[in-house]
Amino acid sequence: MRATLIIAGFCILFYVVYKTYSIANISKGLKQKIASGAVILDVRTEIEFKQGHIEGAVNIPLSCLHTPVIAFDKDQLIITCCSHGLRSIKEVDLLKSHGYYNAYNGGAWSDLEKVINEVRK
Repeated sequence: MRATLIIAGFCILFYVVYKTYSIANISKGLKQKIASGAVILDVRTEIEFKQGHIEGAVNIPLSCLHTPVIAFDKDQLIITCCSHGLRSIKEVDLLKSHGYYNAYNGGAWSDLEKVINEVRK
């Protein structure tokens, strides 16, 4: 029983730290970037994308984006998203390392979709 409580406590702590980290790394000013015509880049797998996604989002899995040639203009505003926000953080760093300096983290796709819906109203 004690071991179960310790494991449960560790899991809760891990989740809180993970969620805090994800939220803290979401880029500021997403509404303005979306209104300016930013491309939404969903870096989840094709299967995850098919299960639900933001209308109009481009799906390129993170595993396919490790090459310096990506089909976006270097000046294009890009907002990344994924299932929980961690892969999108990695993708922003990867895009910036390839010269895409207008890349921003949108976090979890379901949260970003709410922001997009606010902009589209």
